Amino acid sequence: MAQQACPFLAIDPSGQDLYDEIARIRAQGPAVEVELPGGVRAWWINGLELNKRLLAGPETSKDAYQHWPAWINGDISRTWPLAIWVSVRNMVTAYGTDHSRLRKPMAAAFTKRRVDALLLRVQEIVDRALDDLERVPEGEVVDLRAAFAAPVPHEVVCELFGVPHGEDGPRGALYRIINGFFDTAISLEDAQANAVELYATLTAFLQDKREHPADDLTTALIAARDEGSLSEQELMDNLILLLTAGFETTVNLIDNTVHSLLAHPDQLDLVRSGRVSWEDAIEESLRYEAPGAMSGLRYAVEDIEIEPGLTIPKGDPVVVSFAGAGRDPERHGPDADRFDVTRATSRDHVSFGHGVHHCLGRPLAMAEATVALTSLFDRFPRLALADPARPPKRLRSIISTGHELLPVLLHGPHQGPDQGPRPEEAEAIRKLSGRAGTSGTRVPRA
Repeated sequence: MAQQACPFLAIDPSGQDLYDEIARIRAQGPAVEVELPGGVRAWWINGLELNKRLLAGPETSKDAYQHWPAWINGDISRTWPLAIWVSVRNMVTAYGTDHSRLRKPMAAAFTKRRVDALLLRVQEIVDRALDDLERVPEGEVVDLRAAFAAPVPHEVVCELFGVPHGEDGPRGALYRIINGFFDTAISLEDAQANAVELYATLTAFLQDKREHPADDLTTALIAARDEGSLSEQELMDNLILLLTAGFETTVNLIDNTVHSLLAHPDQLDLVRSGRVSWEDAIEESLRYEAPGAMSGLRYAVEDIEIEPGLTIPKGDPVVVSFAGAGRDPERHGPDADRFDVTRATSRDHVSFGHGVHHCLGRPLAMAEATVALTSLFDRFPRLALADPARPPKRLRSIISTGHELLPVLLHGPHQGPDQGPRPEEAEAIRKLSGRAGTSGTRVPRA
């Protein structure tokens, strides 16, 4: 059994060099041992087909309490900054019959009727956010992530789960908490404080929802709990999963698609002309910039032979890299790092998972992104990056793939002799950048 004697590299917890790191890992082989934040070692998987195999088959589990010896025996401390990604007991971290048991009430609550009814509200939510943008003076730099890409999914997911309006209630608290939830460069103290606030907020929210039931997903999950389908802890942790995944990934999908299209005007022209559909553009965005760069850790249930001479030992953690799979040159060709809305293989990605763990919210996320993007570009046909020569700073995360802020000009760049921002625009971008990491936590108007 061949293994590396030491990690190939320590993954940067800030995620600022993620795709270059993925390329360097890929050059070492199909499965490479790396060091995650906090010194935890894991096997990193990049190839699309291998990722599909490990996502769909019984060789790996996400249940650390059953299949990760280092977690079971305490070698991995419960104070590890990323511990909440391991400690939660929900349908994603469950294995075998437990997974089926927990997924069933989630699927029953996530009915087509409920999703279709919500879609009637999505356009209204999008239009209201665009109305707010219409009031921005022409020429002013706008952080489109904070002003549009985040508020829209936040309102949608809160309506789906029946989270009450109001910045001082759970709606505002959850917005702030989720922004810290995906920060993998967070300090131990901040991670622990964020987890405590998350559970406290959800405990109060569930109590209120029990006293005031309604036709929403939270009430449906409480009913499943009362019927004995899941425990109180499983109810809480599944709620964490659905709220965080339903919000953050859709924010990133809108953010990344806008940025990729504006950074590649030729591709945007193909979509606007009708030669390529918006669905094609969104699928290529999902491949090119997976909203979630990686799955939570998986664990080898048995020794897994990757190829002759390379075996992942039983009990070792495994990173399924959605971002790596999306840019796999063996599937997408030597130009896999290029954004191309005409790409024939665009739909072959694992950004919504694969197999038994495929995302229940995919139809809603796709519909929501389509409404948001088509409406945005219809309302602001001259939308442009404020500084196209300088890519926006990425989120501090190896899990969540997006930008800390997305500076844009709603009505196009100035018509000057150079293509750079005017001094006042550059100053506005500088001020936005100085608030990066905090500007994104502005609570949307309820």
